[in-house]
Amino acid sequence: MPDTPALPVEVAPVLSADQSASPPASPPASTIAFAFGDAESVLDRRELFDLFEVAHNGRWYEPPIPHAGLGRCYRMAAHHQSAILLKRNLLVSSFVPSRWLSKADFARWALDWLIFGNAYLEVVPNLAGRAAALRPAPAAFTRVGLKPGQFFFVPGMYLHDAVEFRTGSIHHLVEPDPMQEIYGMPEYLSALQSGLLNESATLFRRKYYINGSHAGYILHVSDENFTERDSEALREAMRRSKGPGNFRNFFIHIPRGKPDGVKIIPIGEVGAKDAFTEIKDMTAQDMLAAHRVPPQLLGIVPKNTGGFGNVVDAARTFYQLEIVPIQQRMAEVNDWLGAAAVTFQIPDVASPATPGAA
Repeated sequence: MPDTPALPVEVAPVLSADQSASPPASPPASTIAFAFGDAESVLDRRELFDLFEVAHNGRWYEPPIPHAGLGRCYRMAAHHQSAILLKRNLLVSSFVPSRWLSKADFARWALDWLIFGNAYLEVVPNLAGRAAALRPAPAAFTRVGLKPGQFFFVPGMYLHDAVEFRTGSIHHLVEPDPMQEIYGMPEYLSALQSGLLNESATLFRRKYYINGSHAGYILHVSDENFTERDSEALREAMRRSKGPGNFRNFFIHIPRGKPDGVKIIPIGEVGAKDAFTEIKDMTAQDMLAAHRVPPQLLGIVPKNTGGFGNVVDAARTFYQLEIVPIQQRMAEVNDWLGAAAVTFQIPDVASPATPGAA
């Protein structure tokens, strides 16, 4: 018989047991890097507004910083409000009431000056047209008009809510600002961010304790004996542990469970890393430096054994360096009015020490 050609035979490679069970090899994973959050500019967008003059709406100029915001910031931190009230109280205690201006009206006028850097006094005329009294116009709602001597009382956000004062009846006391000459700016603006940080730290810590979660964590349960019913019971117990009545302990019993079947993985140790005390101390020092108030005059307890020194000497120095210049500025209303409506006397706390006194 003639020879038949041999058919090609494909021989399958022999695989071991490990090779036959393993999946096909995958390409090596590439390294992934990413960041949380977006980049923040060092310079805020507010610097753009320094290139413009104070805006106006055709009738009056708008303040460069909203007065409503400054009014709310008045209570943002204890050191900020206490420093302002200390200056107000020293001014009121040294003020001599006159027939034009009472002590109560002066206190309102002085507080506006210290908070907003602007203070307004309106002349109330008598029947003869001469000045009968002076009354403060709220600085938060008083606006400077486009014409000389023109002022508006703007209690609302609409133009028709505005009431124009009689021309020439308003005296405007201004804390000078190098960027514009229409409105004054308070002297504590350099510490405004520190005050807001102080407030944010306090609010965060308060919410932190109200929430009852004193450190974020992940509760990981990997024990196979932990059933879905047990999981629901644990979740309900954790929900009840938050808010009032927290600081509770948990009991978990897993029969024949593993020692590491339940793990707590902390996300962030907020109580140890938020530096609450350091933030409060740092921002308080910034506010005291901006107001230039000695700490012993605000009732701050010293942390060192030496203390802050003699409180009477500090009060005298503070009065001469800070209160007297403010009094001299406030006395400008006398030249405008043509009468001694604002005068001061030295209070006892600022009087020189009597020789030989105990």
